[in-house]
Amino acid sequence: MPLLTILPSGATVDAIPGTTLLQALLAADASLAHKCDGKGECGSCHVFVHDGRKTLSRIDRAENEKLDMLVGVGSRSRLACRATIGDDAITVELLRFA
Repeated sequence: MPLLTILPSGATVDAIPGTTLLQALLAADASLAHKCDGKGECGSCHVFVHDGRKTLSRIDRAENEKLDMLVGVGSRSRLACRATIGDDAITVELLRFA
């Protein structure tokens, strides 16, 4: 199982390949907003992926369009509800936007 490291806390948990980052983060009791219940419609589960970006599913058109509408997006941005976990370790940063 791939290891998921959650920043800024530094907590680590085993993640199940094929699940979304959102599912893995919620299973690890991480505090992450997800207003649309993982449908990719709201953008509230925006995270930065520091390591392991290539092990995640590719960004699809719907995710890319939603990211284009958000403030604070960068090259490491993903929607946790749309990114499916692969087999390698991942480090994600939970963002705190007011």
